Amino acid sequence: MEASLIIVALVLLFAFLGLGVYVTAKVVKAAARGVDRTITQARRTVEDTTLRARSFGQVGVTGALAQLRLDLRSSMRATQQALYEGVQTDASLKESIGLFERLSAHGHELDDELKRLEAEPDRKRTADALPGLRERTAKITESADSLRWAARDRARRFADDDLSSLSAQIEVESGALRDWARESIDDLPHPTAATWNTPQPPHASQPPQSPRPALSQPTAAPEYPWQKTPRPETTT
Repeated sequence: MEASLIIVALVLLFAFLGLGVYVTAKVVKAAARGVDRTITQARRTVEDTTLRARSFGQVGVTGALAQLRLDLRSSMRATQQALYEGVQTDASLKESIGLFERLSAHGHELDDELKRLEAEPDRKRTADALPGLRERTAKITESADSLRWAARDRARRFADDDLSSLSAQIEVESGALRDWARESIDDLPHPTAATWNTPQPPHASQPPQSPRPALSQPTAAPEYPWQKTPRPETTT
């Protein structure tokens, strides 16, 4: 019996130790991911600030390359944010995200090429390549902008539809409330003349009075569809 208790205790001890190690590892990994995100965000902010300074403070090939990188990164980042935030309420944007991921591969490739050209000592050759680089940048940014504005237009259309439906429901409910209030007042009992003129004997015991009828009987508060209805997954 004692040996069984010892074995059970050891099993529980190792189980708690294993659970503690697992939880500790998860916490460490989560903290490491948080640190990595912070470092990446800080590096991105510094790089964007440097590109803005180059685009405004330098002319020629260096300033042109910095402006191209800045335009590319700004457009891709804004589109990524719009799509990934919109897919939380609109499942149809999953297909758009797939297209954006493919476009991102071209964007990263172009950004790396522009970054390499910033350190290229042959400025003449880099200047000759600028027209093609501008064309590629324009194609990528125009595609990203098209996805972003389409997603925003779709979200705005659903918001307008929800608002129109809600306004119509409120108008109907307002009309029903006004009709209900008028009918309730008209249905109130009116006292007769005999009620007021009947003399009451002195010191007579008063019969128990019934409670006065309320102007309106309490009713349960209606429930309204305040939450947005799920959006259809069709993109047409």
